[in-house]
Amino acid sequence: MNKILVLFSFCLCHKFSSAQQALSLKDAVNIALQNSFDLQIAKNNVNIANINNNNGVAGALPTITANLSDQESIVNINQELNTGTKLARSGATSNNLNANVQSSIVLYNGYRIKSTKQRLAEIEKLNQQQLNAQIQNTIAAVQVNYYDVVRQQFFIKTIEKNIEVAQQRLSIIKTRKDIGLANNADIFQAEIDVNTRLQDLKAQQLQLAQSKVNLLNVLNLNPDSSILIVDSIAITSKLSLTQVLEALQQNPEMLTAKQQILINELIEKETHALRMPTLRANAGLNFNRNQANGGQLLLNQSFGPFIGVGIALPLYNGGAIKKQEQVAKLNTKNSEVQQLQLLNNLQTTAVRAFKNYTNNLDQLQLQQKNVALSNNLVQLTVSRFEFQQATIIELREAQRSFEEASFRLINLNFAAKLSEIELNRLSSKLGVE
Repeated sequence: MNKILVLFSFCLCHKFSSAQQALSLKDAVNIALQNSFDLQIAKNNVNIANINNNNGVAGALPTITANLSDQESIVNINQELNTGTKLARSGATSNNLNANVQSSIVLYNGYRIKSTKQRLAEIEKLNQQQLNAQIQNTIAAVQVNYYDVVRQQFFIKTIEKNIEVAQQRLSIIKTRKDIGLANNADIFQAEIDVNTRLQDLKAQQLQLAQSKVNLLNVLNLNPDSSILIVDSIAITSKLSLTQVLEALQQNPEMLTAKQQILINELIEKETHALRMPTLRANAGLNFNRNQANGGQLLLNQSFGPFIGVGIALPLYNGGAIKKQEQVAKLNTKNSEVQQLQLLNNLQTTAVRAFKNYTNNLDQLQLQQKNVALSNNLVQLTVSRFEFQQATIIELREAQRSFEEASFRLINLNFAAKLSEIELNRLSSKLGVE
């Protein structure tokens, strides 16, 4: 795969402590994937959906319940039998013990259980796609902040190069003054220029530190942590808009939208099933014991199984089911419209990113030449200034041209990389490189 590498003639190797290990992009991505709070939440949502995707939750499995009650009573008895016998007793005690185990299962309810189980499966898929989307977003955020640190480091190198030139100019002017060819005003101006460049360096070092804090935040690490990055910005030059647009159909956000349509369609089926009769089978075991120390019946005990079926048919509920069906259909239509809207937004984002990408690549080639030319101009002007063939103004203008050209090249390279990252995110091609 062809790469366009940004190389600066003035780019020197950083002198880092051997005890500190450089953070690579791969390491940064792995850390973010492990530490991201958003990913932890998304993974938990997948686990929740997986737990709920169960026949028992859908209502396909039988329910078994056990009941036990024991009631002690004190009553006054006054009975007169048809035989003419009279029974009367005050403060008689009685005990009623009931126990049963019963099971119930739905045999038919208009396929509502089947639709519910399918919906739970689709919800699990939806959460998985949301997790995939969050993974892509996390990797993209890491890459953007990682390469921003690289960009800020290149800015520092440009400023350091200009400081070298400013110091060299100051040295030349001091030498001239020693032989009577320059005055204090020239030295003062040269020292001001050096100090101004040093201030620019301090400001840029602060910007670099802030960019590193932003990266640490994405990695969910201590913001005071020390990180070392030694890298350049490499741009892939063979991205195709056609391939990106085709890949949008497999974008996790698009797949999530499709899953939502399926879920809403299944909710329609579940709602319609409320109109259907419900056939339920029941079975169980009963035990009943009633004992008293007064009255005609002193002990009554029964024990045995039971089995049966029951049917419930909704006849009228104020039109609530009809309204629910209408709402369910509208929700499905809304999800279809949202899918079309999302596709349009993704396509717009892809086209915009690709135009930025190709335009930046075209400008990069010209800007690389401008940086090389401006660097040569600085070197030539310094040599001419040393031999009094160029003025201070000409040298400062050459420095300004070099700095602007270098900054523009760095920003063009970073902008092209951002567009590449966005295109790969839309295509779901971001991964641990």
